[in-house]
Amino acid sequence: MIPTVPSQQEPVFNVPKVVVAVLAVLVLVHVGRSFLSADDDLWVVLAAAFIPARYGPLAPELPGGELAVFTSPFTHMLMHGDWVHLALNSAWLLAFGGAIAERTGTVRFLLFFTVCGLAGAFAFYLANSELVQPMIGASGAISGLMGGTLRFLFPAIDSGGFRRLREAPRSIPLMSLAEALRDRRILVTSAILVLINVLTIIGFGGAQNSAGIAWEAHLGGYLLGLFTYGLFDDVSRAEDQRQPNDD
Repeated sequence: MIPTVPSQQEPVFNVPKVVVAVLAVLVLVHVGRSFLSADDDLWVVLAAAFIPARYGPLAPELPGGELAVFTSPFTHMLMHGDWVHLALNSAWLLAFGGAIAERTGTVRFLLFFTVCGLAGAFAFYLANSELVQPMIGASGAISGLMGGTLRFLFPAIDSGGFRRLREAPRSIPLMSLAEALRDRRILVTSAILVLINVLTIIGFGGAQNSAGIAWEAHLGGYLLGLFTYGLFDDVSRAEDQRQPNDD
């Protein structure tokens, strides 16, 4: 009888529950909107959307009223323009969310995701403070996941490749912010991301205004994720606590 070796579960199918939960919420919101009339759906989207002009005298006149001034920086992440928009964001969420969720745990993952989304909305506001056109989607938050992942992606590649990133993300050392800002690969990746978003402006003549691409939110979320991920990373915090006391 030939002994069998237990097969290891492929991590790509072992998505952390918090990532599945976020994905499920995004899908359920989009499905729920399909049961609304066109007028009701438009009102819901506008009430949930982040609209820079809402932070001015127009606030009471826009759907959602003054309450949306406080809620829309959060709720805009739940809305997507169509199934293609949702599918793209879902794919990137699965690509960059799993390893971070494994390293941070549920609560820190949700905090990090939310803070990156808020940073994306804030960046969009800074660039379009009087714009009435709405901005929706989780792209800013997901761009933050990408920025955070870069802090341990290249150490994983250096010490075992992508397989280690998928199978044992908590075993990968985290780059300090100073190391990340000196790493040529991260700098090149960041430059490419900036270039891609700049090309959306040149190619489509106004990004969000005509093509529906909120490049400001992408860059705002990405930079926040890259710069602050160390504050949320539970592995690096545990390592710090295990360092011997010199006193």
